[in-house]
Amino acid sequence: AVSAGVVIAGLIIWQTGVTWIDPAVSIVIAVLIFWQTWGLLRETVEMSLAAVPRGIEYDQVEEALIALPGVARIHDLHIWPMSTTEPVLTAHLVMPAGPPGDAFLGTARTMLHERFGIGHATLQIETGLDCTLAAPGSV
Repeated sequence: AVSAGVVIAGLIIWQTGVTWIDPAVSIVIAVLIFWQTWGLLRETVEMSLAAVPRGIEYDQVEEALIALPGVARIHDLHIWPMSTTEPVLTAHLVMPAGPPGDAFLGTARTMLHERFGIGHATLQIETGLDCTLAAPGSV
């Protein structure tokens, strides 16, 4: 489209001598390029700021993790994009009964993938002992 615009503008200038066509076509081409790349620019900025990816609701993920059997509470939940298409999650799950085993982790990861599209999750199981990351104001 860009090359065609340049060629057509050149032909119009050559045939008519109307030279203002060149900057007008250049502006139209610049607007088209900006319009077509805006989504990628927005996704790139969000990724570089480590924002929660679009389409994932932080509160819903938190509620889904707390609803897992044996989970009393959750803290240090972070969701960010590893790329424009791959979200990542880390969280501390407090389970007073102790670590439930690999089957629980597999179920949790499957749920995160199926419900939220999160394919890479790191879940730390805690038994309720004080975690320095659970303190108010910690990140």
